[in-house]
Amino acid sequence: MKLTCSTEADLFPAAKQLLESFPDARIFALYGSMGAGKTTFIKAICAELGVGDIVQSPTFSIVNEYKTVDGDSIYHFDFYRIRKTEEAFDIGYEDYLYSGNYCFMEWPEMIETLLPEDTVRILITGENQRLIESF
Repeated sequence: MKLTCSTEADLFPAAKQLLESFPDARIFALYGSMGAGKTTFIKAICAELGVGDIVQSPTFSIVNEYKTVDGDSIYHFDFYRIRKTEEAFDIGYEDYLYSGNYCFMEWPEMIETLLPEDTVRILITGENQRLIESF
């Protein structure tokens, strides 16, 4: 999957296409530099999934839980502040990742060795235009 987004509005059809491209996937790792648009893209994905909550980066809490209109949980991680893999165990990352619910991760490189094999990896690059591609 490879998508180009020129505006923030382009992220909504991109989010829909991502979910349609990986219909059985529940774990998504988003890579990109600071300010690449990881959180903004996760907001669009959550909107597509029916989240009514305010979606914001869980930089200090490490994980946010959102509810869909159907009452399903979606987990949003920001591992930027994780310094040792053991810290992921402290927050119970396994309970989230193996819950069967959608999990979206920012800065997954901080826990790369813990990611399940079926994790969908997404790279976001670009400044004026965003290139969103799976790898």
